[in-house]
Amino acid sequence: MSYINFSEDDLYRANNADLVSYLGGGRVKRVGSTYRYIYTDGSGTHDSVTIHGGKWYDHKNQRGGYAVKFLQEFLGFSFQDSVIELLGGHCSAQTVSSPRAAPEPVVKPFELPEPNADMRRVFAYLTKQRFIDPQIISHFAHEHKIYEEKKYHNVVFVGTDENGNPKQASVRSTLSFGKTFRITVAGSDTDYSFSHFGNDEKLFVFEAPIDMLSFITLYQKDWKNHSYIAMNGVYESAVLKALESHSDLRSVYLCTDNDSGGIEAAERLRDILYEHGYEEIFRIAPQLKDWNESLKQLHGAEYLPAVPHERKELYLQSVAELNDVKINPNRIAADLIAAYNSADRKRLAEFSVAASEHFLKIAGEEFPLDRMKNRLTNEYRCYQDKGSVSVKLGKLQSAMTAGLEQLRKPSQTAVELKITARKLYDIADCALRLSTEETLVQRAEQKETSEEVPSDESFQMSMSV
Repeated sequence: MSYINFSEDDLYRANNADLVSYLGGGRVKRVGSTYRYIYTDGSGTHDSVTIHGGKWYDHKNQRGGYAVKFLQEFLGFSFQDSVIELLGGHCSAQTVSSPRAAPEPVVKPFELPEPNADMRRVFAYLTKQRFIDPQIISHFAHEHKIYEEKKYHNVVFVGTDENGNPKQASVRSTLSFGKTFRITVAGSDTDYSFSHFGNDEKLFVFEAPIDMLSFITLYQKDWKNHSYIAMNGVYESAVLKALESHSDLRSVYLCTDNDSGGIEAAERLRDILYEHGYEEIFRIAPQLKDWNESLKQLHGAEYLPAVPHERKELYLQSVAELNDVKINPNRIAADLIAAYNSADRKRLAEFSVAASEHFLKIAGEEFPLDRMKNRLTNEYRCYQDKGSVSVKLGKLQSAMTAGLEQLRKPSQTAVELKITARKLYDIADCALRLSTEETLVQRAEQKETSEEVPSDESFQMSMSV
């Protein structure tokens, strides 16, 4: 029996496929800023599964995962069939006759999909459904960076190298109903992506080609002088390659979506760029979910609002609400343990921050509460804040152990005092992250309960009938 050795890129794209688009309107319903999957089992019909992009969580059965696992759990697909289905049959994988075989890796050569004789369908899709300016489409079409695929009439976005040679391509369905998909053509070089390079120092970075085209449509003044690149997801390699190949680029504007994924991508990319020596990095977020939603709003079409990063907002709110507390320098370890045992995360965070300030002051540094709050806010990265309540409780316990061990060290030097202050700061950070996660779990449980319990009005109506 043959099996398929999927590449990491295949698995990433399959797991991050948009489940709502795949399932269609008949099996999902929108509830606030999320979607619910409707399914039936032996106990009846349920809508306890929330979906966001390629992620899902079943609140009823306390399990979740990504798109591939969803197809396995709810639609009865095998693992291999799930990946193939979500990729629309387009993958860079190798088929192997035996799972015990160890074949030599085969790299499939990059080949652009065969173009159609014209691009009427693609042009209509981009102008009438996506509201992209026709002249902008024509510009990229003349550069052979946008065209219509012959077989399925999908839109193809082409990424070229410094000499204009095609190196990467992404394909997107132009259907306005039914199953839609986005894939990267097999053999694509992820160091390149759909882009435009001007002659000034500004580079604007987007998640997808349509986001990029929408932004240019919204802000057309001197657009050809600027540079733009679509990451085709959240890959940073194409951005780094573009900066390396165009030394005149100095200012990078991160224009990713205004939702959880886009906010995390912007934070992660900012850190990566800083590590590579780039300092002029700015965030430009759309007012709605993405730049195409802004175009839709402008043309009176239905649009999706921004989706706040709930975890990040909760954490930052908790930091802002921290109060100054007094500490007894002779009882710091005992009082720290008492605050931890109280299970009052805010109290523990406030005490730890105050103790950290105390040791920094002894070491010769003034670090008042407002400055400490700014530090917590500036150092927080939502893309790194992962894990369940139990995972974050474990991290807090580890931070407590490290902090108490440091407190027990006698006659500390200025350097050691700063280490102690940092470990106390880490306790505060872990306590706030745990508190945030506990609040999110409580909100999810309350929301599920409120949706399951009928209102008094419904009860009175049924009684009157």
